[in-house]
Amino acid sequence: MRLVSSRTRKQRLAIAGVAVLGLGGLSVIQALPAAAATGCSVTYTVTSQWNTGFQGNIVIRNVGDAWTSWSLRFSFANGQTVTQGWNGRFSQSGSAVTVANESWNGSVANGGTVNPGFLGNWSGTNAAPTAFSVNGVACTGSPVTTSPTTGTPTTNPTTGTPTTAPPTTTPPTTNPTTGPPGQKVDNPYVGGRGYVNPEWKAKAETVTGGSRISSNPTAVWIDRIAAIEGTAGSQSNGPMGVEDHLLAAVAQGASYIQFVIYNLPGRDCAALASNGELGPTEIDRYKTAYIDPIAVYQNDARFRSLRIINIIEIDSLPNLITNVSGRPSATPTCDTMKANGNYQAGIAYALQKLGGIANVYNYIDAGHHGWIGWDTNLRPTAQLVADTVRLSGSVNNVHGFISNTANYAALTEPYITVNDTTRPSRWIDWNLYNDETTFVQAFRTEMIAQGMPAGIGMLIDTSRNGWGGTARPTGPVTTGTVDEQVNGSRIDRRIHKGNWCNQSGAGLGERPRSAPGAGIDAYVWVKPPGESDGSSQLIDNPDGKGFDRMCDPTYTGNVLNGNNLSGALPNAPISGAFFPAQLAQLMQNAYPAL
Repeated sequence: MRLVSSRTRKQRLAIAGVAVLGLGGLSVIQALPAAAATGCSVTYTVTSQWNTGFQGNIVIRNVGDAWTSWSLRFSFANGQTVTQGWNGRFSQSGSAVTVANESWNGSVANGGTVNPGFLGNWSGTNAAPTAFSVNGVACTGSPVTTSPTTGTPTTNPTTGTPTTAPPTTTPPTTNPTTGPPGQKVDNPYVGGRGYVNPEWKAKAETVTGGSRISSNPTAVWIDRIAAIEGTAGSQSNGPMGVEDHLLAAVAQGASYIQFVIYNLPGRDCAALASNGELGPTEIDRYKTAYIDPIAVYQNDARFRSLRIINIIEIDSLPNLITNVSGRPSATPTCDTMKANGNYQAGIAYALQKLGGIANVYNYIDAGHHGWIGWDTNLRPTAQLVADTVRLSGSVNNVHGFISNTANYAALTEPYITVNDTTRPSRWIDWNLYNDETTFVQAFRTEMIAQGMPAGIGMLIDTSRNGWGGTARPTGPVTTGTVDEQVNGSRIDRRIHKGNWCNQSGAGLGERPRSAPGAGIDAYVWVKPPGESDGSSQLIDNPDGKGFDRMCDPTYTGNVLNGNNLSGALPNAPISGAFFPAQLAQLMQNAYPAL
């Protein structure tokens, strides 16, 4: 069962009628030793229609003897074409369309149904087909009985073999549009292109030069319950919902789409800019009102051709290691979430519900090197993550892990080597790692040691970690104190690694691409460039997003950033809102340059 959208809110979709169609007809069949009943009915529905596109749904009912395979045929009268199908192998020659069964849905008992669907193009008039047949028999809606006298055999049925053969089915000439369920690939980013969010694309193109980057795939953030359905097409012209994005991805011919699952109870316990709507104890609502509806959409057969990639609950599990009692950065909310176990319970539930879907891939957030890279943090974080995965019931519910989500840490630091000389510097501060590439490879190794599958992969969010522009060093500084050498050589130009909000001087990083290095599934843009990390001053808003002083450019810091200035840009809107000035800066300082 899938969720049914409220079509009244989608004014861009014109809903067409339903036609239950069938024309009588009897095939010539050789003499048989016993009577056989064949028959079918077809319900053809245009479920939605927009501009030059439409979505069709077909219900085929067997009203005769059982089928071991089936092949549906019909013709369009007005030049419509099928562009994408599911639950059947679609092929088209001129106006004639053939839909053959998949290997897993060929058997249909008497009274049983199959439900292929498709996306198509139309122009002029989108009239419904007027005749359907299954396995060569016209669909009348009632069974047709064939008898031993039906047909005209050329030899005596009692002494010879008739030459009149039963109808045959011509298989489609194109490859299947979908494969059998249950077959995950090693790297979901390989072999296709990602979904381009049209809402982000339109915003990016309002900034001068934005068209240079607007066709890159970015993730869709589901950061509240209302975001599941969205309000696209309503009078408010609000954001698209999950189903809208999935339909758009299929229409684009994308091979994968990325979602951020981000609405835990007591979300973001160590910061205020992205606090969520659910209180610390609302785990049941998280499961039933948030995860369950998302799972229904992601499990919908219409989207089986997509590889659906989920980024699971950024910042959550690392907070339970670094921001709890016993650490200088402890917060009461993080203590609460560690004690009640709802971060782990929520993530385990999300992994279980989503990981069991054949075409879904889950990647858990693992912080970044400037947070988890110390030896006191990395292994405890890996252990906590592994325990949470096992709590979901299977280590196969997770496909990998992601670092640097919505952060600014450099991909590589080519001019600095982490060793006994450089680790005491204020910038490295005894960390074992100084860039994301070395960190994710070490984290992956540790996760495998903790019992995760050997084939797990890593993602790195490179949407804002390029650090190009005139401030980018071109070689190492080899004179002066250790701090002077490290500061002069580092690519990451933040004031401190603890600074995370709307960083001044940041640039776009590597463009999204698959398999860029050992153990790394992809560079991704999970944080859409130009979306704010948080407001630079308190702004009342209906989403409950607070004001964090780390987003205030005048703030002089705290223990998390060594009591330094925040480095944040001024005049920023609330988290998730579009911030044109930030996107302009990111393009200006992009590395590789645009």
